[in-house]
Amino acid sequence: MLKIEEINAIRLNERIERLSMVGKIGETGISRLALSQEDHTAVNIVKGWMEEAGMSAKIDNFGNLIGIMLGENPELPKLMIGSHIDSQVYGGRYDGVTGVIAAIEVVQTMKEKGIVPDVSIEVAAFSDEVGCRFNKGVFGVRGIWGELEEGELDRKDSEGITRRKALIDFGCNPENFTASEYEKGTLGAFLELHIEQGPILDNTGSPVGIVSGISGPLWLTLELTGFAGHAGSVPMNMRQDALLGAAKVIVALNQVALQKPGTPTVATVGNIKVFPNSRNIVPEKVTLTIDLRDIDLARREQYDVQLRNEINRIAAIHGLTCKITEDMKSEPRYVANWLKEVLREESKELGLAAPELMSGPFHNSLIMSNYCDYAMIFIRSKDGISHNPLEFSSPEDIAAGTELLYRSALRVTKQLAQ
Repeated sequence: MLKIEEINAIRLNERIERLSMVGKIGETGISRLALSQEDHTAVNIVKGWMEEAGMSAKIDNFGNLIGIMLGENPELPKLMIGSHIDSQVYGGRYDGVTGVIAAIEVVQTMKEKGIVPDVSIEVAAFSDEVGCRFNKGVFGVRGIWGELEEGELDRKDSEGITRRKALIDFGCNPENFTASEYEKGTLGAFLELHIEQGPILDNTGSPVGIVSGISGPLWLTLELTGFAGHAGSVPMNMRQDALLGAAKVIVALNQVALQKPGTPTVATVGNIKVFPNSRNIVPEKVTLTIDLRDIDLARREQYDVQLRNEINRIAAIHGLTCKITEDMKSEPRYVANWLKEVLREESKELGLAAPELMSGPFHNSLIMSNYCDYAMIFIRSKDGISHNPLEFSSPEDIAAGTELLYRSALRVTKQLAQ
């Protein structure tokens, strides 16, 4: 039986439970949107825990919360550990949060044991990883590397609030982003602990898994425009029904993703807006989101072309115009072998049978992989459920993953100092 000998499992899980009270919906759900008042409250609670763990902590101009523990060699590239604490509109209490609280526990354990790491350690709670409020995710981690795109601050949420205003209300200064950007080479490695958000570990009876890489997400927004008319008087064969076209696009997307059985390709339409959205008016305009992911970049590119051809064909049949906007396009990113080996060896020392698995969801690690080596630890998700109030990872599994994270972080700091 695994013995948790280093980290404080009770404190770890009490903090996760405490944070679940902020933005709580129902018995177990969370709605804590990025840069909201609930998010601000949560960030300040976590900031207090960082300071309790011996870190100096600050909220930067992107809304990221960053804590730092100075090491023996502060001039060397640092180790960063972390995740996010913002949530889906209808989410669970473990997504992202587990990784941030585990990272704080790593540092606090070092402090209590009188350990000064070989290099400095930063703990990050990145702003707006989820992306559901402004329909563009991993905002904070892209921000620190100067990856923000034109027009991002003008994106609006469902209430018409721009990201710029939300940042200002949060206490950030969007005019001074450069002060919060990182120079390339300042980070030597990034470790992220996260719940799996899928069924593999649960099906294999494994509390912890080691990630081998992250699938590359392609996010599109499709706008189909037809012509509004009276639902009772416009003949069926004369309609330019944008919603009918959208329905056929959704079917086509699923057919494209399923054409090679057994592959990890996934495709989703998760958001639809219909105009004028009236019972007795033929829909004139439909805007929908498309999420296409694969670990094989060539296959995803092929499917992208197929999908766009289908969209154009469907639009032509129904007399619609179409506009496709790329919101995100990232290639699959694989974990650094030396970090994966550290996780393998430390999990073996702990007696953890930690299988390797790919991540379908993207994480902050996806962006970090462009600037430093990265590795991820997955925690078992009961029944594979996530982005849902029923999301659950046991305290025992979380403690096991955090113990692995702690021991691995010590190893990584030593190797970064060599």
